[in-house]
Amino acid sequence: MGKNMNIKKGDTVKVIAGKDKGAQGKVISVLREEDRVIVEGVNLVKRHTKSVQQTGTTGGIITREAPIHVSNVMLVEGDGVTRVGFRRDEVTKRRPDGSTYAASRSVRVSRKTGKEI
Repeated sequence: MGKNMNIKKGDTVKVIAGKDKGAQGKVISVLREEDRVIVEGVNLVKRHTKSVQQTGTTGGIITREAPIHVSNVMLVEGDGVTRVGFRRDEVTKRRPDGSTYAASRSVRVSRKTGKEI
């Protein structure tokens, strides 16, 4: 747990294991502590909710996405899936006083093509 997550919010991922295997969707949120992600339209569960008069919520059965483990999804690149690697790129940064300095920036790269994601 607590390891660097390769998947970010907004990424398009493909489910590679479980009941929704083969499904693609956008990552809605990332739960880092639990190593899980919530993917749009994947792992749908039904929740029976009570109607509460004070808050004005109506009861009924609500269908929504449940978290899925990050190991069961892969990042989609082009028409296939890829593993994620990291690379340090040298960049020039600017200080508030206008002077520049060299620094390195970590970027995600595709292990399949080597291109920046």
